[in-house]
Amino acid sequence: MNIHEYQAKEILRNEGVPIPPGEVASTPEEVERIAKQYGGTVVVKAQVHAGGRGKAGGVKLAKTPAEAKEVAEKILKLHIKGLPVLKVLVTPAADIANEAYVGIILDRASKKPVFMVSPAGGIDIEEVAEKTPEKILKLPIDTRYGLQPYQASRLGFFLFDDVKKVRAAAKIMQSLYTAFMKNGCSLAEINPLVTTPAGDIVALDAKMVIDDNELDRHPELAELRDESAEEPSEVMARNANLTFIKLDGDVGCVVNGAGLAMATMDLVKYYGGEPANFLDIGGSSNPEKVVNALKIITSDPSVKAILFNIFGGITRTDDVANGIVTATKQNPLKVPIVIRLTGTNEEIAMKILEENGFSASSDMDEAVKRAVELAKGGKAA
Repeated sequence: MNIHEYQAKEILRNEGVPIPPGEVASTPEEVERIAKQYGGTVVVKAQVHAGGRGKAGGVKLAKTPAEAKEVAEKILKLHIKGLPVLKVLVTPAADIANEAYVGIILDRASKKPVFMVSPAGGIDIEEVAEKTPEKILKLPIDTRYGLQPYQASRLGFFLFDDVKKVRAAAKIMQSLYTAFMKNGCSLAEINPLVTTPAGDIVALDAKMVIDDNELDRHPELAELRDESAEEPSEVMARNANLTFIKLDGDVGCVVNGAGLAMATMDLVKYYGGEPANFLDIGGSSNPEKVVNALKIITSDPSVKAILFNIFGGITRTDDVANGIVTATKQNPLKVPIVIRLTGTNEEIAMKILEENGFSASSDMDEAVKRAVELAKGGKAA
């Protein structure tokens, strides 16, 4: 679960990270009022779950309250990576001497949280990793002992030469690690971590991603979810208890089981196509899941063909077939569909589909190739 910058800042502030004040607004008039309250130059920042806000025009300086209102009007009309900007954060502008990056990510290979720090802050860490990897220090942390003082100092010395700044940065990293572990994060970062002309170290931006599996233990964090800032299809899938991730391709995939879903997407790529999603209906034999899956898939205008790939073990293929029939009667398809079913009650499923005008195959390669062909504009069989 992504949370907004202002929410991440509040979590870090509660752990003792020095962060400038800020208030959230949803109208230009509110922005003007907040700017008057702070006085001087302020920064108006779009609150949306998407990177590249600055490049998209979602972060602006304003020297006066009137100018803050003006830039807020423009920002609140933006869509950044397809997501509407409904809120902005208004915060006093800071004088910056230099910028650094500090982050923690859960590394599934080492099964440890890994600190990544760089003196090249203020830009995408991916860009730093690609162009100047020597400017990044990575340090895995043993969760049995946590971030030790000597480790925090090592990270701090990678960023600064001045001992006073190193100590300040080390303290911030201890707080960041505490917040990461306490809130079940998969990512927590400060970019930029800035040094002011007076020598103070402060966090000007914050990002946190919380593992969905932690939300049952942290209902207070679940309340931070902002569905209006998420991909609508992913919200729909979560509410329907489906595992769904939207991708950029044009072959819509409906599969049962995560392993088969990954293999299906690999095969789509192998035959020259691009999957439009990861969608796992799971092992349940509930036709309603299939109905919801098709609603989600067909709501994506980029989908040019739909591929059902079902291996019936716990899942009964006849229930999937009934789900397909029900869904297409409720909402007739505007794109071709390719169905591969094999396993439990396969013969019954094939008969149901045939009686309702569908054809199906038990061959996975054949079905995937056909779906890719149709997505590229081939004729339906």
